[in-house]
Amino acid sequence: MQSYTLALVIALIVSPITWAGEVSRIEDHYEKTSILMADQIWRHAELGYQEENSSNLLQEFLVREDFEMQTGVEEMSTAFVATAGSGSPIIAILAEFDALPGLSQKALPYREARESGAPGHACGHHLFGSASVTAGALLARWLAKSGVDGTIKVIGTPAEEGGSGKVYLARAGVFDDVDVVLHWHPSDVNSAAPYSTTANKSGRFTFTGKAAHAASAPDQGRSALDGVEAMNYMVNLMREHIPQESRIHYVITKGGDAPNIVPEIAQVYYYVRHPDKNRVIELFDKVVSVATAAALGTETKVDFEVMHGNYPVLPNYALSKIVDKNFRLLGGVEYDPEEVKFAAQIQETFSAGKIPLGSQETVQPFKYRQSMGSTDVGDVSWLVPTAGFSAATWVPGTPGHSWQAVAAGGMSIGHKGMLRATELLFSTGKELLSRKELIEKAQQELIQQRGIDFQYSALLGDRNPPLDYRD
Repeated sequence: MQSYTLALVIALIVSPITWAGEVSRIEDHYEKTSILMADQIWRHAELGYQEENSSNLLQEFLVREDFEMQTGVEEMSTAFVATAGSGSPIIAILAEFDALPGLSQKALPYREARESGAPGHACGHHLFGSASVTAGALLARWLAKSGVDGTIKVIGTPAEEGGSGKVYLARAGVFDDVDVVLHWHPSDVNSAAPYSTTANKSGRFTFTGKAAHAASAPDQGRSALDGVEAMNYMVNLMREHIPQESRIHYVITKGGDAPNIVPEIAQVYYYVRHPDKNRVIELFDKVVSVATAAALGTETKVDFEVMHGNYPVLPNYALSKIVDKNFRLLGGVEYDPEEVKFAAQIQETFSAGKIPLGSQETVQPFKYRQSMGSTDVGDVSWLVPTAGFSAATWVPGTPGHSWQAVAAGGMSIGHKGMLRATELLFSTGKELLSRKELIEKAQQELIQQRGIDFQYSALLGDRNPPLDYRD
């Protein structure tokens, strides 16, 4: 893969652009620039709240496109709000750019890390960010060319992977004046069907005991690790008695320093999910009670810190129908012979059944689905009419958060899906700006869905952004 410098990216950005009129396809200059930005962010692979290079790259592009830039929102240095145009309606496009820990991978159809143990873009947020800012720039230029009233906001949202960056932006009022929000996500399929996710709340539970020699004076010690293990055991017993739609998972982030020392400090990190945010609150409180019991039983102490919390996505059918219609006009993506070969080799590494190659050329049926994953887009969707879609940037059958997703996202398969996402954001944005009654219909649906008495309260409370949560 070629390595491009920021100077080359900027040179492409400021080169003359031939405007082709009100079309949904991307001009060559924007297409090349978008790919270059995505590839650089793919190589940076920066974790949540640490995405300085990635965020700066996207910001520089938008500034060159005459967007006004607000940075460092809610003390998050990598968050930004870029604005172009004037008047209403105000359309916001979300941009993500954080990577995942430990999933470094080369753009190859077999497992080979670029750097052992380093992060990788296993959720495709490098493509997400690049497509969103490019679509925002295209819409801003279309507004200036057409004379249509409207404002475009591109909102850079850090730390989607467990950091709830959008929740802090929502809590700060960033979306208060926005009329509609568009977003997308990399996937192995194309779909604009309405969907929801699970609500999610997480916490770190830190147990404190007494250190002692594990052989000569074990009676003098109290093991913090015993507290963690007792908690985990009881939570696992609890699984039989919780709603089947629930998800609880954990990792032990600290287990002690040496076997011959009774562990003084141990820590476990829990995620709790359910489609209903109120059930998530109940389940999380049960986990806290289990932690308290575990500390009591092991004669240790426990403290916990809520790390993040997300609402479930509130689907908006009025908006989703518009996105779906435009997606079907554009269609999916086709692979060339080299991409078919790459995809076939990737599929050989899957443990589950294969999805046929060629499915990336179609758009999935318009049918509601319930995702068991979570996203901080959920909070935004309860405040503003929101529509999202997935574009096939990965080989069919690829699970998210896998090295296979990183590999496809670093080469032309990922690029093709990203460019299709850009075109779809552009097409949908133009239609909404031109037909304001569509936005009014979506806003009416939002009020009906959430109820007129709805009052927003973040699941993570009033805590500050956990800027060091990946340390």
